[in-house]
Amino acid sequence: MERTVHGLSWRFPEWRAAAIFGAVLIVCAAGPARSEGSDAERLPGEIFRDCPDCPELVVAPPGEFDMGSLVKPTEQPVHHVRIAKAFAIGRRDVTFAEWDRCVAAGGCKFSPPDQGWGRGDRPVTNVDWDDAVEFVAWISKTTGKPYRLPTEAEWEYAARSGSTTPYWWGQDVGVGRAQCAECGDRDPGRTVPVGSFKPNAFGLYDTAGNAAEWVEDCWNASYRGAPDDGSAWGTGDCSLRVLRGGSFADKALAVRSSARFRYDEDVRYYANGFRVARDVN
Repeated sequence: MERTVHGLSWRFPEWRAAAIFGAVLIVCAAGPARSEGSDAERLPGEIFRDCPDCPELVVAPPGEFDMGSLVKPTEQPVHHVRIAKAFAIGRRDVTFAEWDRCVAAGGCKFSPPDQGWGRGDRPVTNVDWDDAVEFVAWISKTTGKPYRLPTEAEWEYAARSGSTTPYWWGQDVGVGRAQCAECGDRDPGRTVPVGSFKPNAFGLYDTAGNAAEWVEDCWNASYRGAPDDGSAWGTGDCSLRVLRGGSFADKALAVRSSARFRYDEDVRYYANGFRVARDVN
């Protein structure tokens, strides 16, 4: 069954569709994140935190989508992916404030520079893939919950939030939708605080631009042989990892929902950050 909300479409098994969409609409309107409740009670669209200082999470519903595009060889072939279970993903990129708490607690060894732009609620950058893995290991230990990086398929599914257009908001990048070199950005050439632009239909902020985001997968130059179940691609060149979403420094083509890049897992760059994910059932 295909359902449309705010002009965006998802495909779900017939028996799940009504329950899922009712939950998404009700919970998304519920307001601030909550921390109480067990994972077994989490509903699609629910916003929650595992601790007062933990990243805010939103529950992404199960569903299906066509991953990739015809724009670049690295985004081909377009292939159908089925996400069988709901999962939680960070509503925003991990911030400097969240990272600095990890450093203060001894869970993260590296304190990245902020380029003079400020820390606080700006997305943490200048972190490599290994740093990101260190953070999720620390927050997993702190909360007792199975945090991880999102898989590449989960990331694109959540970033698209039901859309089939190049950007979750439509065909053109427009102005004032994201932080990128061709987005009419409000403070060009740098990151802006997370959540500075409207969220997508799943409630996620900054899936286009601001900081490029590490995901779990090893790099492969095309999608030939890619998993079709939403899992991480653990084979290929694992000295390189995938970045998604593009950054403040990138042109519009690079902040499309399907755009993907490679980078050395142990090299830090001032435009690269990440968001977290975890299983909820």
